Amino acid sequence: MKKLISLVLAALMLLMSVSAMAEVSAVVEEKTAPEGYPEIKEGVDFGGQTVYIYDYWTNNNERKAEPTDEEQAQYDYRDWLMETYNVNIVQIQKGDWASNVTELTNFTTAPDGTLCLYILAPDFVGTPMANDLFAAWDDCDLIDLSAEKWNKATIDFMTKGGKVYGVSTGKTEPRQCLYFNKRVLEEANIDWETIYDMQADGTWTWEAFEDMLKKINKDTDNDGTLDIYGMTGNNSDLYLMGAFSNGGTFFAINDAGELEITANSDNTLEGLAWAKDIWANYGYAQPADGSWDYFKDAWKQGFCGFYMYQTYGGFNDNSEMADMTDEWGCVAFPKGPKGDTYVHIASENVIVIPNVYDAETVNKLAFIYDMWSNATPGYDDEDSWIGNKYNYTDDRAVDETYAMLREDEHSKFNACLYIGSVNDILGQPLLWQLGGSTPAELVDAATPAWQALCDTFNGK
Repeated sequence: MKKLISLVLAALMLLMSVSAMAEVSAVVEEKTAPEGYPEIKEGVDFGGQTVYIYDYWTNNNERKAEPTDEEQAQYDYRDWLMETYNVNIVQIQKGDWASNVTELTNFTTAPDGTLCLYILAPDFVGTPMANDLFAAWDDCDLIDLSAEKWNKATIDFMTKGGKVYGVSTGKTEPRQCLYFNKRVLEEANIDWETIYDMQADGTWTWEAFEDMLKKINKDTDNDGTLDIYGMTGNNSDLYLMGAFSNGGTFFAINDAGELEITANSDNTLEGLAWAKDIWANYGYAQPADGSWDYFKDAWKQGFCGFYMYQTYGGFNDNSEMADMTDEWGCVAFPKGPKGDTYVHIASENVIVIPNVYDAETVNKLAFIYDMWSNATPGYDDEDSWIGNKYNYTDDRAVDETYAMLREDEHSKFNACLYIGSVNDILGQPLLWQLGGSTPAELVDAATPAWQALCDTFNGK
């Protein structure tokens, strides 16, 4: 009888144990992400390893002792992320703006087992891309590159041979734009609101721009020298935008997946010739004793109607134009006769994965960066980009111009970056020489050197 009772008790204890285990299992299976967090991806486990995200600016990643509510929410989200996937994530500076690509190259030459991604300036992606130093992001089934968070202009730029070798997130930061001095335009009997109206209805063109420049140019004391100029600014940006606004490019990846010269296209040459004439006729050029950035001070002095520059000069906190006396507005660069929309030349940082890992590891690294780069849950405000921009200019400059230029269809990368910087590839042989030669002559002279660089990129 005692033996029978023992067996019954043992059976009951076994049943209780199995039941308890089932309850625990149910709890594990029912584990879900907090509200507003991304769904948990089952099967992703880094085994306690550290993943480094190497940028070129974060020299201190210590958390603040007294964070804001939003900062604390980000800490909480990232703590959950690291706990959920059993990983430690550290974003920290490796090299500087120019040398981070060297750090990546050195790592791919002698990988040491570290799990890492690199953030590179777009000026330096060409050589490692040509030498197959980047893993392909679109081979990763743990992420969806068609999702809205991924920057489409960057994906297009980092696509070679049908594979995506680098990404960025969010909308594009606008670059080239045209500022205008409201007082100077009003004194030339120009209603500056009409510029925004033309931009909105698609009639802000080269012709409309030049009509205004003609009205602004003025010799007020009849001494044969202009006192009020149609424009000033960075004439290299003007020449580049002359080409891009007319549907032109300088280099492009062709259908065969090879980089080719397109600077000799009709669209590009027409755009360069037009911009050269605009500068010669209406531009306040560098004085004999002026520094290279003379235009920054000249613009603030208030004797030029338009200013060819980039958005960070006016829209950013503590920008160069923060102490400007005159009120200013801002529009996109006008469209050329062969252009189909307003554009600027993008310059987004690119996130790459060194091509030293197996497919599973690449997949996991792409996934964890996707999660890490998410907006902080509860603070993913689609208007957060506005910041303090309304403090510096009128609403239309922010709501119509800046907002528009953030969108993918208005953001174009300059493919010359595949073979070098804009200054190295286009500056000395073309942009800085336009005053003395025709665009066609300069392009012809530069073509042999450009072709050699293209051949190297193409592996020939």
